[in-house]
Amino acid sequence: QVQLVESGGGLVQPGGSLRLSCAASGTIFSINAMGWYRPAPGRQRDLVAGTIRNGTSIYADSVKGRFTISRDNAKNTVYLHMNSLKPEDTAVYYCMLDLSSPSGTRDYWGQGTQVTVSS
Repeated sequence: QVQLVESGGGLVQPGGSLRLSCAASGTIFSINAMGWYRPAPGRQRDLVAGTIRNGTSIYADSVKGRFTISRDNAKNTVYLHMNSLKPEDTAVYYCMLDLSSPSGTRDYWGQGTQVTVSS
């Protein structure tokens, strides 16, 4: 059974950096698409950064130039590199992976990791 485990959140000062990880375990054939989300006012979650099936990466305007999404296929792990963090980046961050496994192809979600940007 596929499971996602997130790590890397924490407390950081404005201007600091963090790297979030999302590790997938179980029998995985492929990671087809991936994304990092955070809650938004009036909406459940907004996409912060993602990579779609053709390999194109997309970013929310608020994080362009500061955040980078990447992956390590050998480890079935997806990362969110967060630089120049601002207080408004404070949120619980959730990873989503579109995975193919013996159970078929579907979206899986991580448990969330708290990022707090404060002096």
